[in-house]
Amino acid sequence: MERPIFVVGCPRSGTTLLQLMLHAHPRIAIPPETRFLLPAYYRRAEFGDLRVRANRRALGEWITGTRGHKFPDLGLDPAETVRRIEAAPPTLGSALGTVLQEYARRHGKPRWGDKRPAYIQYLPEIFRLFPDAQIVHLIRDGRDCVGSLKGMKWWEHDSLHSVVTWASAIDAGHEAARHCPDGSYYALQYEHLVADPAPQLSALCEFLGERYDPAMLHPETVASVNPKRKKHHARTHKNVDMAVVRAWEERLEPWEVQLCEYVLGERLRAYGYHLSGLGRPPAAVLGRYARTLARYRQAALRRGFKDGWHRLVSDDDLACRPGGSDHGLLTAN
Repeated sequence: MERPIFVVGCPRSGTTLLQLMLHAHPRIAIPPETRFLLPAYYRRAEFGDLRVRANRRALGEWITGTRGHKFPDLGLDPAETVRRIEAAPPTLGSALGTVLQEYARRHGKPRWGDKRPAYIQYLPEIFRLFPDAQIVHLIRDGRDCVGSLKGMKWWEHDSLHSVVTWASAIDAGHEAARHCPDGSYYALQYEHLVADPAPQLSALCEFLGERYDPAMLHPETVASVNPKRKKHHARTHKNVDMAVVRAWEERLEPWEVQLCEYVLGERLRAYGYHLSGLGRPPAAVLGRYARTLARYRQAALRRGFKDGWHRLVSDDDLACRPGGSDHGLLTAN
């Protein structure tokens, strides 16, 4: 079985561009952003013993039929997908992997994966589902991520939360670099990617164990695989350029630049991003940021506690397995 590829990062860091660059490769298919992996992981107890065919069928129907899962964006036949999940090995990772593998099959490619920025915060969960996964972490100047998120109608948070989100993504990447098995985690920077794509993509292909293909330089040729409704991805239909590098200089107010550089300064400098030197943000801004950070950490702790308890009381096997037979499975309805 080919190793799955997961593209992660802070929102608005260029992950859609990288998804399309990978999708342009003749052996790799990365679909539009899906929304069923993490919900399935956290609701897995509801589906019961997946050795039972009826339970696998119910899981497949939940994946393909639940509003918000973005399954229609994949262009797959729901009934056929459910049948393939029924025939898959009896683990949650196998069921989820079957959907992504079917997407790759539809495009005539052997290798599959997924892209969602938020996965950077859930790498332990991803590895429980896909132990042989390869993580590709795209990093962009935090000020540009914050500035870009300001203009997104779907982003329901303020700039304080955006700063916390970028810092958390960077810190999660550092944890992954230390603890992931060799050959499982790779980081690259957006600014380097758009400035000189060929060597960056060539190095990425070497990590993935693939031969570099020049088609990857033209993600605009495959941009139509993503939904037209996502107007914020309009730039992916154009040639790769550096037009939005340092766009934060126009998009951020002085206090936002101050906050970014004050709380993210060490992380920014570590990646070669130069600071403006605007100085310390107002005390009121720092107080609001501290409260936002505290709420973010509390939510992460609650999520971790809930998952830890579930893992303590349940010894279920989640890992994606190769194959597609019903050997040794229970067929009761």
